[in-house]
Amino acid sequence: FFLSLKLGNKTEGKHQKQICQIVLDHFEKQYTTELGDTWTRIRDILTHPLCWQYAVLLNKFSQSAELENTLRVKGYYPAFQENLPYLPSSFQCYISRTPGRFPAQKHQAGRLKEYFLLNAASLLPVLALEVKDGEDVLDLCAAPGGKSVAILQCASPGNFHCNESDVLRSRWLKQTIESFIPDAFINLIMFSTLDGRQIGDLKPESYDKVLVDAPCSSDRSWLFSSDTLQATLRLVQRKELPSLQFQLLRSAIKALRPGGSLVYSTCTLSKAENSNVINLILNSCSNVTPVDISEMAKAVSREFTFLGGMQQHELLVLPEKGRAWGPMYIAKLKKI
Repeated sequence: FFLSLKLGNKTEGKHQKQICQIVLDHFEKQYTTELGDTWTRIRDILTHPLCWQYAVLLNKFSQSAELENTLRVKGYYPAFQENLPYLPSSFQCYISRTPGRFPAQKHQAGRLKEYFLLNAASLLPVLALEVKDGEDVLDLCAAPGGKSVAILQCASPGNFHCNESDVLRSRWLKQTIESFIPDAFINLIMFSTLDGRQIGDLKPESYDKVLVDAPCSSDRSWLFSSDTLQATLRLVQRKELPSLQFQLLRSAIKALRPGGSLVYSTCTLSKAENSNVINLILNSCSNVTPVDISEMAKAVSREFTFLGGMQQHELLVLPEKGRAWGPMYIAKLKKI
């Protein structure tokens, strides 16, 4: 069932218009307790899709000056500025303060897509990972592929392993990457359908960087569950997600080389799946240490709203009017 839970900002836009009251009531109770008055503002964004915004990530393998001109004419501007600790020149993303969505590109055989539409907050885990040319990288829960595509916009890994345990979602992942990445680069990517909890034992100390974009109770999509029975089942199963997330992180740590780093991300506001999971890892794994990512937060604070009171190794993006990005939790750890 965990596989069916991996939704989130990855599938936004495919929402139903009808809000699922069971989910909203559940969130209302939990998030009022955890976030107080802040939840009211977040709820107003999450329950009104017409307020949602979409970023346009340009594809460096299919560059178009005409596209950039069109974006600027429509009021789009670069989401990330040069003051970021890590921002490769090849990584270009445009956003607009106006709600709405730039037209999606249809797949054309033999032709790469020029851009990827996504929640801008989903790019922060990639920027926090700081992938450099030649590094061996694992995307542990990679489908449908947005973050994998973004990693390849940043650098050319030595080995790039994209894993997705669900076979159907793995096909989706490969199709996504094939739409954006030239064949010469795709041939260097290893695709697998392994259980992410086992990769650490199967490939110990094999990677310099690991991204764990974990299955989570994704707030945006769950609020628009069209099937009440499915929504009820999700809320019951939600309690088991932190255990899965912890096991995925333990596996990722095993897969990391000493000195390597990992980024953990979710698209939920839930403290149980975010800070609590990271705190449990830090308390139980003596070979990892937190990495300060507060400078990255400062550098993007004009475009993103973050929850206050977080520790320096973690961020939680909160959607608000005009900056309707997130929810997105990000934490960074290093293996010692």
